[in-house]
Amino acid sequence: MTPPAYRLTASTGIHKGDRDYQQDQVLLLSHARVKGCVLAVLADGMGGRSGGRKASDQVMLTARQLFERYDPATDDPQATLKQLLNEAHTVIKLIAISSEEEPHSTVAAFLLNPGGDCHWVHAGDSRIYLFHNKQLIKRTRDHSYVQMLVDYGEITEEVAQSHPKSNILMGCLGSANELTMAFHHIPKMSVGDTLMVCSDGVWHYFTDEELGNVLEALSPREATEFLIEKARTRAHGSGDNLSLAVIKFEVASA
Repeated sequence: MTPPAYRLTASTGIHKGDRDYQQDQVLLLSHARVKGCVLAVLADGMGGRSGGRKASDQVMLTARQLFERYDPATDDPQATLKQLLNEAHTVIKLIAISSEEEPHSTVAAFLLNPGGDCHWVHAGDSRIYLFHNKQLIKRTRDHSYVQMLVDYGEITEEVAQSHPKSNILMGCLGSANELTMAFHHIPKMSVGDTLMVCSDGVWHYFTDEELGNVLEALSPREATEFLIEKARTRAHGSGDNLSLAVIKFEVASA
């Protein structure tokens, strides 16, 4: 594999918002054996105080276990991400059977290979964004009732941002229905690209244009801190858990 002509800078951020407990989880891992191989995973748990946390914790545990075994030279990255969701989904459903809780979780994850290609997957309404400089190139489409209304042309994206039923999901881990997941492949990351994964506690308070401006202007650490602080302000005391991870692709050092 030809080494990519960029260097990575990255940061994660997490805050419980105005909730009494934290059910979001976010993980950013560098491969133990292969330089330039990175996995980012975010899960927004639901289902009561301990149920939601058990679900998001299970996503993180499954991700760690699979990434430890992952070999970018021989393994299929999309198959690995699919396995992550399927295994976590199965265990979360088993947790529900063995307890009186109803644990569920969204998941959004991207896997960056050392050759510079990137695969992502999501289920639910946690999002992945790809920006080049400040321009939005691609983002995930929520598996939600409100997104379905947008897709059918019944409401606009602007109306969807503040819709009262924005919390109704059409698919997530732990649901009784068949698991819905969506994939995307970026053949080659380049200098000027930024990847961000975040929960709805973050993206709900920003337009795509605002996110692009922030991510271009600030370092990943500054951006995560700024977005959490600004989302907390805009929530006016009723904010959800917040979590995000940002990776920027910058000019490689000489």
